[in-house]
Amino acid sequence: MGDDTHLRETPVARAELMRGHFLHVVRDTVRLPSGREATREYVLHPGAVMVIGLLDDGRVVLERQYRHPMRSVLIEFPAGKRDPGEDSLACAQREFQEETGYVAREWAFAGRLAPTVAYSDECIDIWFARGLEPGERRLDEGEFLEVILGTADELLESCRLGEIIDSKTLIGALWLQNVRSGAWVLEWVDATGRPLSR
Repeated sequence: MGDDTHLRETPVARAELMRGHFLHVVRDTVRLPSGREATREYVLHPGAVMVIGLLDDGRVVLERQYRHPMRSVLIEFPAGKRDPGEDSLACAQREFQEETGYVAREWAFAGRLAPTVAYSDECIDIWFARGLEPGERRLDEGEFLEVILGTADELLESCRLGEIIDSKTLIGALWLQNVRSGAWVLEWVDATGRPLSR
């Protein structure tokens, strides 16, 4: 992409503004390319995963969950934050089973997205899962959500109509559309992370 040194900011100092149960907010002082200093306030995040679960009949696994900041029930792909030191695939498997009850035989890492680059360092790893077997959910205390199933076409139509506004789910729908069309190819692994023979 070329040299970007003329755009980079250099960290000078950091102040902690808040450390809550979930959020950690800091204010960094940075040196701008011009030599002047400025401040940047943002949220530190441990990272997360999102799972696009594919059923054998072509439907996908989604959730309906109330999101307090939005004061609304949103439709989303299953997702959750990583525990300290937790491997991305292990987190995807854990979160998918806890929230939906499904266990998958095969997994594919699709990519990574940064949903809120202006005010957080959060990155979400996108995983596909197939060969699903239903099981029992293990929701966290205080977690209430409803698992729903829909076709890929229904998902895309909900995105088009503005019924789905969650950024990670919109990106997941883009990935799903391109994987279904064959434009984007996934490398599948088994549940232990070993590549599947072609």
